[in-house]
Order: sequence, then structure tokens, then C-alpha cells
Amino acid sequence: MGRLIVGLDEVGRGPLAGSVVAAAVVMYESQQIVGVRDSKKLSAKNRVLLCSEIRTTAIGFAIGEADIEEIDRINILHASMLAMERALAALPQDLLIRLEHAFVDGNRLPNLSIPATAVVGGDDSIQSIGAASILAKVHRDDQMCKAAVEYPQYGFERHMGYPTAQHLDALKQHGICPLHRRSFAPIRKLLQVDAVA
Repeated sequence: MGRLIVGLDEVGRGPLAGSVVAAAVVMYESQQIVGVRDSKKLSAKNRVLLCSEIRTTAIGFAIGEADIEEIDRINILHASMLAMERALAALPQDLLIRLEHAFVDGNRLPNLSIPATAVVGGDDSIQSIGAASILAKVHRDDQMCKAAVEYPQYGFERHMGYPTAQHLDALKQHGICPLHRRSFAPIRKLLQVDAVA
């Protein structure tokens, strides 16, 4: 089985709206789940199916988030690190003390309580990171679909808050809502125009 490790990944750096969400997935280093890879390379249907399998076969998992206010206050990079730190901290204590190593997607490490390695492209090369990528993506997509019910004019269920042409058009037509990240350039520009007007 090998070492007991945890994979960490976040989703939601690029969107103009919503939280940044991270997941921590605990697995044995040799454990394999067929089909697990970078969540962006999977269809929504496959992500949901794999998410269910990960939840039942992983040794443990947890979600962490940084909200819109935190993103605007400390910037998206630091908010992403914070979300990963929170995901790790949310694991059960009895599992945390057994972890031998953390693998984090990307080229930077959050402030973690265990030894860790940053791996560029890790969501495609390390199972636990790929699993974390899928859990975080499914969780965040669910949030944005719920947001779409509250704010139907933006079409969040279609673009998940990313700056698509449809989303940008909706912003021009309806302005911003409480879910929009005010520190992001397209939102900031809209606010500046409104302030001048």
C-alpha cells in the first residue's frame, strides 16, 4: 500500500464570481482509481461519477474554501493557498496525525503542518491530487448551480462564473451581484464606470 499521503488541489482561480474551493484527498500512495485525472479534462458527467467513487474508496477527504471577501482582501493566489490549508485542517485529527506526506498541484506550497511537495501538472500525474481536483470541481460547480437559482440573469450554471462572452454580456446588462469578485479586472472596471456615472 505504501505511504499514507494526501493530495491537495484547488479550483476557481479564474472565475469572476464565487469562492475558491480546495479539496484534500487521503489515499495510500499505490492506490489507483480508474479514470482519475485533471478534472478539467473530464466531462461533467464523468466528474460526478468519479466524485462518488472517490468519496467511497479514498481513506478520507475534506473541502476547504476562501470566500469572495477573502479573495478581494488577500488576492486570489493567497486565497487559493488558504483554501488548501483549510481543506487539510478539516480532515479528522486521527487521520491527520497518520499522514506522511502531502502532494500539492502547482509550483507553490501552502503553509501545511506536514512535509509536502509541489508538483506542476500533479492533477494528471498523482492520483490523490487528481482526486482532489475532481472533488473540488464538483463541489464548486454545485455551488454555482445553486447561485444560478438565486441570480438567474448571469447564467452561472453554464459558465460557473468564468469570464465567458455570455457572462460579460450579462454583467454589462445587469451589473454585478454579491457573488462577484470586486478585485478582478472586469468587475473593477464596471465599478469604476458606475462610480464615474
